[in-house]
Amino acid sequence: MDAFYASVALLRYPELRGKPMVIGGGSRHQPAERTDAVTGNVVRTFSTLRDYTGRGVVMTATYEARALGLHSALGLMKAAAVAPDAILLPTDFESYKRYSRLFKAAVRTLAPLIEDRGIDEIYIDLTDVDAPHQGLAVREPVADPWQRARGVAQSIKDAVRAATGLSCSISVAPNKLLAKIASELDKPDGLTLLRPADIPARIWPLPARKVNGIGPKLSARLETLGIRTIGELALADPAWLIEHFGANTGAWLVDVAHGRDERPVVTYRETKSISRETTFEHDLSATRDREQLSRVFTELCEGLGRDLQRKGYVGRTIGLKLRFDNFKTVTRDQTLDKGTQDAHTIRRVAGECLKRVPLDRRIRLLGVRASALTPADEAAMLPDPVSALPTGSLFD
Repeated sequence: MDAFYASVALLRYPELRGKPMVIGGGSRHQPAERTDAVTGNVVRTFSTLRDYTGRGVVMTATYEARALGLHSALGLMKAAAVAPDAILLPTDFESYKRYSRLFKAAVRTLAPLIEDRGIDEIYIDLTDVDAPHQGLAVREPVADPWQRARGVAQSIKDAVRAATGLSCSISVAPNKLLAKIASELDKPDGLTLLRPADIPARIWPLPARKVNGIGPKLSARLETLGIRTIGELALADPAWLIEHFGANTGAWLVDVAHGRDERPVVTYRETKSISRETTFEHDLSATRDREQLSRVFTELCEGLGRDLQRKGYVGRTIGLKLRFDNFKTVTRDQTLDKGTQDAHTIRRVAGECLKRVPLDRRIRLLGVRASALTPADEAAMLPDPVSALPTGSLFD
């Protein structure tokens, strides 16, 4: 999906289209609304980066903001120095999740074999999708399979836009490695066909870090050896790569440089845990900020309960995560006799875990987690009723 969080926000605030805008800074910075006394129209006032104070980061940016040098993971204070007049919107994860479900459901109506790679990205196996029984509106047979693939991809793009109002970028390629790289080539609203013969011209000039799996450390090591592009990696002697990076990594580098990838599209992954967490704009004290921490703690437990119910799981192990102002992270877990998806139970058990943590430092991050998951139907258990949650101190 193209600039997914920002694109979802633009559906709600269409007057921001074409303007530099970033999303970040938690749930603050809600736009102010008033009704114009003359026209009766709703007029919104938006925060700008100039107004921001805190240590939040950019979660996403519109393409207009990216042209100014703003990008994901950039600190908002640094972003403000670059583009102080850029619009700043708060996060809205409930909307992102809803549109994520909508776009994936739209794809499944045409191509059911998909691998979910997160809230805004999927791999699609198109091997048999162009068969008439799949329901694609292909008017006449197309001899060239790549042109056939273009029609399939365009049908998917059209279905996503019809279901969500959003654009996506699709790459059709022989494997997941190449599809991932090529999906970035023609954004936004791109449709890229990457044939094997296109690899030297379109893939090899790219930086080696564009390969999914070559992170900052491996990229830096390659650069010290004079390898900056995928093409330079492809021209390297395989024995030399194995000598420097070991048998497994060296052989993998040879394969990815030549566009080889045998990984299948995995349509099912067992969910091991589900979690909710939040990082605070300012470190909070367990004594002075007890009321705020208690409220956030309750909201996290409520959200985790909803996630479990929506995904159809119960969890036997409830966990707590805390990160303090010195960046030390601690976790505590407690296992129940039977699984639960009830927010009240999650809140009670996570609260017991919290009592086992010394709260003598200010808190930077707070999170809750459910693991040891079992499908709710397999557990022969209906969703627990939503009970009234405690609203007092963290130790209730």
